[in-house]
Amino acid sequence: MEPLRVLELYSGIGGMHQALRESCIPAQVVAAIDVNTVANEVYKYNFPHTQLLAKTIEVLMEFPKIESEHPEKHAINAENQIEGKKIEPNIWSDSSRPCSGKAAILFKLETAEEIDRKHQQDSDLSVQMLKDFLEDNVDVNQYFLPPKSLLRYALLLDIVKPTCRRSMCFTKGYGSYIEGTGSVLQTAEDVQIEYIYNSLTNLSQEEKLTKLLMLKLRYFTPREIANLLGFPPDFGMDTSRPQLSYFKGLKIP
Repeated sequence: MEPLRVLELYSGIGGMHQALRESCIPAQVVAAIDVNTVANEVYKYNFPHTQLLAKTIEVLMEFPKIESEHPEKHAINAENQIEGKKIEPNIWSDSSRPCSGKAAILFKLETAEEIDRKHQQDSDLSVQMLKDFLEDNVDVNQYFLPPKSLLRYALLLDIVKPTCRRSMCFTKGYGSYIEGTGSVLQTAEDVQIEYIYNSLTNLSQEEKLTKLLMLKLRYFTPREIANLLGFPPDFGMDTSRPQLSYFKGLKIP
């Protein structure tokens, strides 16, 4: 059977490429397209021989009919044709959340059904614990939540422990935005989270911060997120750049 010729759209860090490789299906990824520069760095690091176009998918409008004997030549020609057209990525920013002052704290109350669902997920013995995906030798100091985020967003955080068997999905907003972008890890496992949150009422900002810091909340590392997303241990990231910057590249395909 002729190998499949694959064009990878919204390639991210290469999750679909990695899955295709592990499937053992005869295939060649002839080109990958994504505008995320951080994701592209990771992709190129792991798939250096795949042509990667840092363009929006409008580039497809410029592709000629690809002749099977010279696919890479035609892809390069198509890219050169649009070089002067300045196709810009769509940029979205969240301006819908007004800031009501330094002392403001945003609230999100969980329903009894949501709490019960989380308990059921953590009781599912068929699912691995999060501790199986964590790095052993890593400097976690750079991943602790900053005091400002703790005070302002404490009641928006989805907090998990290493013994939990669930987490939220991680998006490229992880590390920059709080709600809905991914879980944070409570590393002080001997501290009861219910005690901390029940004690916050009527405390000063400084006292609240002291209580919240007892939980030692941190972000998952990029490597740990890659582990949770199913990437193999040999899937690499350039260690010469700040690891926190990779949050913008790690996203659900």
